[in-house]
Amino acid sequence: MFISSAMAAEGATSAPGGEYASLIMIAVFGLIFYFMIFRPQSKRAKDHKDLMSSMAKGDEVLTNGGIIGKIAKISEDNDYLLIAISDQLTITIKKDYITAVLPKGTMKSL
Repeated sequence: MFISSAMAAEGATSAPGGEYASLIMIAVFGLIFYFMIFRPQSKRAKDHKDLMSSMAKGDEVLTNGGIIGKIAKISEDNDYLLIAISDQLTITIKKDYITAVLPKGTMKSL
């Protein structure tokens, strides 16, 4: 009974490193979060937005689903475009699902 209260009184001292150690640790974790997660993700989103605005009719594109086609028509009033996969087949997809604009002649080389 006396020993447990003595141990409790002994453990009541301040933590080593001072009062500001926890604040510094939170700031370090915040910087790690910013440079490892938030900054690359926002850069990727900006690059994708630039890619979507630079697309033009006749560009060869790759979709998220792995479909390669040539842009046949871009709708300016909404976010959809028409992709020609072959001479007889066209599909309509949302601009957000374009992953990359491929170099000219990629479809012919496949």
